[in-house]
Amino acid sequence: MTNARRGSDRAELWPLFASELVGTGLLVLVGLSVVIFDLGTGTPMAKLIPNEAFRRLITGFLFGGAGAMIALSRVGKVSGAHINPIVSLGFYLVCKLDFRVTLGCIVAQLVGGVLGALPLLAWGAMGRSVAFGATAPGPGYSTWEALLGEVITTFAMVALLYLFLSFRESRPYTPALFPFLYSVMVYIEAPASGTSTNPARSLGPATISGTWQAWWIYWLGPLLGMLAAVIACSHVVDRIEVAKLYYFDTHHPRFLKNRQRGRTHAPDT
Repeated sequence: MTNARRGSDRAELWPLFASELVGTGLLVLVGLSVVIFDLGTGTPMAKLIPNEAFRRLITGFLFGGAGAMIALSRVGKVSGAHINPIVSLGFYLVCKLDFRVTLGCIVAQLVGGVLGALPLLAWGAMGRSVAFGATAPGPGYSTWEALLGEVITTFAMVALLYLFLSFRESRPYTPALFPFLYSVMVYIEAPASGTSTNPARSLGPATISGTWQAWWIYWLGPLLGMLAAVIACSHVVDRIEVAKLYYFDTHHPRFLKNRQRGRTHAPDT
């Protein structure tokens, strides 16, 4: 590859990485603002909806809805809206991304998670009451129980994502999966670990709040859950045509590859 070609290739990839940075930042900003407003001390939602479990259900739905809207936005059209290092790594492991692009996406997502968390400081005391949405093992739950919770919820998220993307009938509805999935997961599992499933989502609020309690759970748990999903769905992942959550007919020739067993194919769309 000539120097000119390499320079052109890098220039074409930067918008993809920028899109993942912006998308992850928006997920953290909007999603954790919902967490703070619904669950923070002094929120008017406590009077409107006194039942905290029901507020968790709503919080999960809105958080997942934020992710769905990002997938349907320009971010989803440009980069696929992975907005989660685990999703990008999962696509790499099932041979839909190459290593350099996967690494660039992961770095962009982690930076986006931190940048997206900075405006959360404007929530003041209400934000501090919930550590600006930082994830940590809940009262009465051990570190290992919280880790198991992250493994299970991430497995559910990645496995369902693979299944939706693997079949033409369900593929267009992939973004709609997330509001309903996260409403259930946050309702059931959030008291144990906070239901992260996303290292970038956890890194942002941990950075601004200084809440690093059992921080490794939110890297190891999602990683193990994703690996379990890759194994469980190995019989269908070859059917995934492009590493995107929507806009399947528009994709970058290097970033979004339909690669199976090491071969690059033209997408069947």
